[in-house]
Amino acid sequence: MTDTANDREPESLPPIDPNEVRVRIETEMGDIFVDLAPKRAPLTVENFLEYVDGGWYNGGHFHRTVRMDNQPADLIKIEVIQGGVRPDWIELPQEPISLERTTDTGLSHHHGAISMARFSPDSAKSGFFICINDQPELDFGGRRNPDGQGFAAFGRVVKGMDVVVRIQQSPALNQDLKPPIVIHRVSRVNA
Repeated sequence: MTDTANDREPESLPPIDPNEVRVRIETEMGDIFVDLAPKRAPLTVENFLEYVDGGWYNGGHFHRTVRMDNQPADLIKIEVIQGGVRPDWIELPQEPISLERTTDTGLSHHHGAISMARFSPDSAKSGFFICINDQPELDFGGRRNPDGQGFAAFGRVVKGMDVVVRIQQSPALNQDLKPPIVIHRVSRVNA
């Protein structure tokens, strides 16, 4: 990485923008504060908040780390950590949501962006990832996914990128964090 997350880490939390919703992701490695953009990505934020409000992420994990050194078969390399609900919760409350493309939302996969994991367009449910460094290949037209539709960015980390980087650098077998990093709780933060 050319610069570190600590170079951009604020000393304290910025005020909550009235157009955004703040959530706190409490992990065994520390807290990550994320501001979501419901006016720009309404379907994605609503979906994510249903999982948050339902407690579906409590006891979940960050289970995947993608680093420059663990994706040898990929021509287009990215840097993210991926998390989701508790692995023993098979029945999830939501159907897959429509992909809110970055060309429509105006959001991009910059350093600290939170976005929905997916296989094909319109297949995202509960899995999410956080970008380390700028990842333009995850935006609409990017080459990371062969369909070129990109992923649905829906907010950004406002504090805790040091935690994100520590999770990314944790021990892994290929891209699987070993052991996964526990998400104790995800909840809304009031102003």
